[in-house]
Amino acid sequence: MTSHLPGDEATAAAPHQSLGLPAGQRESAPPAGSYVYAIGRAGAGLDTAAPRLTGLRDGRVRTASADGLTALVSSVPADAFSEEGMKAQLENLTELEEIARTHHTVVEAAHTGTTVLPMRLATVYLDDARVRSMLRERGAEFDALLSRLEGHAELGVKVYADPSAAAAAPAPASDGPEPDAPPVSPGRAYLRQRRAQRQTQRDAYRAAGAVADEVRGRAAALARERVAHRPQQGELATGAGENIANEAYLVPTDRLREFHRALAGLADGVPGVRIEVTGPWAPYSFATPTATPPTGSRSA
Repeated sequence: MTSHLPGDEATAAAPHQSLGLPAGQRESAPPAGSYVYAIGRAGAGLDTAAPRLTGLRDGRVRTASADGLTALVSSVPADAFSEEGMKAQLENLTELEEIARTHHTVVEAAHTGTTVLPMRLATVYLDDARVRSMLRERGAEFDALLSRLEGHAELGVKVYADPSAAAAAPAPASDGPEPDAPPVSPGRAYLRQRRAQRQTQRDAYRAAGAVADEVRGRAAALARERVAHRPQQGELATGAGENIANEAYLVPTDRLREFHRALAGLADGVPGVRIEVTGPWAPYSFATPTATPPTGSRSA
């Protein structure tokens, strides 16, 4: 999978747990279920966006509305998106990436025109009537979340430690010539080299941790909330080094540039450390009420 999706990529937090169609109901279920991408307030924003969007399996995106809320939905094959069918798709990286990419495209397109709550991948209901019922049942919760997120976007910040880059960095200039050192045996030279490598590795991780702390401190003055995700590893990780901090910040849209400027150059001159800032995104990481204020910030 690609690592260019926000938050925790394909499984970023969202306001509703996936309700995949029960495998035991496949024979009695309709041929298509209603896949939900995002929820927003009813109105022109989503009504205008929906007809322009293409969902999974090239399905047309439509709206399902109730009690002042609207869900963006499209039809998906009931069998393929049952619990058993989704398990098979999620085990296939190619299919999973396609689902994640299409889901993200729909959410981001809607986010450009209005505030939305992104749903988890594979949030599927039996039909649009069930979607509208869900909107009625959880209307107060969704309304509160939308109110909290209005006028904000998500920015992702990742900090990486790369000991190999630190080892390749030029050594600091010395004050004078080094005194001649007595020759050492190959074994002793090897041990010295190994100690130096371990020290460089420790220094790189220590420096990356200090940079991550500085990121949090600067972000606290600009972001409303922060979510710490699990550092990316394996196929989700890209680029050199190890991801030691993977965080999302909820930032007022009128302070996005200021946030970028605050972090620009923070890792310059720190061997083996780099920062990656992504977004703005729809607030994937903040579509639940579990986010916390950034370190050092004050509650509104």
